[in-house]
Amino acid sequence: MRRGSQVENKGVDLTDNAHEQDQQPMDDVGESADLMPRFLARLIDSIILSFVMFGLIIPIIFVAILGTSGGFNPFGGFGLGSIMISLVAAAIYIGYFAFMESSRGQTLGKMVMKLKTLGPDGQNPSMEVAAKRNAFYALSIIPIIGGLAQLAAVLYIAYTINQSSTHQGWHDEFAGGTKVVKIG
Repeated sequence: MRRGSQVENKGVDLTDNAHEQDQQPMDDVGESADLMPRFLARLIDSIILSFVMFGLIIPIIFVAILGTSGGFNPFGGFGLGSIMISLVAAAIYIGYFAFMESSRGQTLGKMVMKLKTLGPDGQNPSMEVAAKRNAFYALSIIPIIGGLAQLAAVLYIAYTINQSSTHQGWHDEFAGGTKVVKIG
């Protein structure tokens, strides 16, 4: 009878143990990653994204220069070009990290550093959780002080990663308890 029910259910084992084997508690998944490998992974990702940004921002700067008679200050202020660059940058950074972490659990930098981001359930984080985890990139949108606010957030995240026994930063806690682990 048991064998027949497996065939009817396309060979899926419906016992309680099958589900338990797929769901690993976060403590059993891997060792928490320290600050330095996480920093290096973000640095690698930032270098890659800077090339993407350069290709996208040059046309924005060109349009802003041609479209404003009062001049264009790409390094701050309330100019339309600065706001556009900040919005594009925040969208690219948050989008990249949210997509890569939710779909693979890893960004390119984390692949190189052999790290993986896990959601609160021990699986890849959802798109919402991954976006929330990387929401601090949106601080760059704030005119004039956005860059400083983002830097302060990064420093605070580094501090909380370093102080935590589980190496979880403030952004991990904010996202519901994500965790970065070593996989290699």
